[in-house]
Amino acid sequence: MTRNHSHLSRRTALRTVAGAALAGVAGCLNDNGGSGTPSNGTTFPDGQSPLTRVAVEGTALVVEVAEAADIDQVNLIQPNGELFGERDVATGARQVSFEIGTAYTPGEYQVLALKGEETVVEASLLIQPDLSIVEMGIGRNQPDKMWNGESDEIAEDAFVTVENQGSGPDAITKLLFIGDVPYPSDEGGTNYAENEDVSGIYDPEADTEVNEITIAAGKQITVYSSRSPFAFVPGSGISCKEEQQSGEFNLILETRVGATQISETYNIRYSAVEDPDSCDITINEV
Repeated sequence: MTRNHSHLSRRTALRTVAGAALAGVAGCLNDNGGSGTPSNGTTFPDGQSPLTRVAVEGTALVVEVAEAADIDQVNLIQPNGELFGERDVATGARQVSFEIGTAYTPGEYQVLALKGEETVVEASLLIQPDLSIVEMGIGRNQPDKMWNGESDEIAEDAFVTVENQGSGPDAITKLLFIGDVPYPSDEGGTNYAENEDVSGIYDPEADTEVNEITIAAGKQITVYSSRSPFAFVPGSGISCKEEQQSGEFNLILETRVGATQISETYNIRYSAVEDPDSCDITINEV
């Protein structure tokens, strides 16, 4: 793979009836230690509901139907009260699903099981991501945390471990390093921070820079940089000198759901050398 530091390139009607039966239950997904395995979500253990389970799996809301359920439709209502979608329930069907993707509005969703025009049962489910940065590091210091690439490539890039402890999926759309890093993401380096077409995220499987990385609820993933934030490039960012240097930088993740940012601040220290290849970089979370 060729690396070019001057322009590095890698890596979419609520129907109710008075007197309808209501089962107002809240759904959730557990953490499971970052295993990515969802919990039972909302379940109906009494055996009398036409629904047996409502949960988010990956980027879809899944509704499981009881074997003897007497319903013909399931509706999904958004937090603002508008219809998200409706699914017909064929005779003998045991499951319907709604693809919510990573462009949904976070909040409490209502699942309505219908027979004709009557709402037989209703379930509420909070769908909302909760992302946090678990760990970050530099390839030159922790090559075992990087993908299986050439040593000169992984040395200049970084990994970021991200966890979603929420109940809904999200997508990471940009990875930024702003501050005292050798090759920052702003005008002092690669200058893509304000460029909507550049994510700074590398996908080892595709061997290219990608627009976004999806993270499901209850899951932990590793995101890799694609624009070499820890490459020593003459005239950009920080260069190693005869004296030791220190500073700090912000690691920023931009996400799609809610258009939020997640950030952590790190201290960074450079050893006293003239040759960048011999420069030791140490980082610590502030």
